[in-house]
Amino acid sequence: MLILISDAFDKSLPEKLSVFGEVTDDKSRIAEADVILIRSKTKATKEYIDQAKNLKLIIRGGVGMDNIDKAYCKEKGIIAVNTPKSSAIAVAELAFALMISVPCHIPYYDSTMKKGEWNKSVKRTELNGKTLCLLGIGNIARQVAVRAKAFGMRVVSYDKYVEKSDAAEMMSLEDAVRDADYISMHLPFTDETAGMVNKDLIAKMGRKPVIINTGRGKCVNEEDLAEALKSGAVSWYATDVYPSDPPAEDYPLLGLENVTLTPHVGANTVENLLRIGNEVYETIDNLIKEGRI
Repeated sequence: MLILISDAFDKSLPEKLSVFGEVTDDKSRIAEADVILIRSKTKATKEYIDQAKNLKLIIRGGVGMDNIDKAYCKEKGIIAVNTPKSSAIAVAELAFALMISVPCHIPYYDSTMKKGEWNKSVKRTELNGKTLCLLGIGNIARQVAVRAKAFGMRVVSYDKYVEKSDAAEMMSLEDAVRDADYISMHLPFTDETAGMVNKDLIAKMGRKPVIINTGRGKCVNEEDLAEALKSGAVSWYATDVYPSDPPAEDYPLLGLENVTLTPHVGANTVENLLRIGNEVYETIDNLIKEGRI
């Protein structure tokens, strides 16, 4: 068995996986690969998959699988899976860090201090007593809910496929965003979620919320959001995800002052890369024992 590591994983992973066969990061050997490991950089399109003549399994280290043509994998009899649980804590901590940085004005205080200013006139606000709306209530969102409740926040959520949750009060989309002070997005990119945050939904947001997005950039209509940020209908946008990595130079949110940007690093913690590696190992081991690869 040849395992091709196509993207960045923990450095210990090749040795860990060597019990299953040869492990390589030489992408020119894709035609020989039985198993391919990817994260977000590699796009497993039909054309990419067709290069891998021996491919039996592709594993996405992380949650979202929109960079894999799953329908074509199914047609070809290729198993396509992710590591859904490993990234929950890492991404949730970044989402919460982005959220708390806004009312604490950390970017502003930091930049003005480095300019030699001592500006205490901009007052902080607290998360305590505020309402957080979670769009999506999967593994990551549930971890955000735990942290929000520890800060004394009310947590509500909308998820089309979940009626009840012990992590949040489930509501309709309109009701969930209406009274939200903060909205944290944890949605996969699908036909249903594409551009979900648009001018129509923003018009239903009654409290000019802060929006945090660690899900998928394409779930936001960036033109509509840019207008809302300029008008004050949305007070701030903090994001780790974009329509492309990196975003295009004309991405309309790049030049706005009330935007916080990080370079898609939600899953990039030392601990999480180790968890992803462990989940990859377990996945391969289980599929071999089941005789599926």
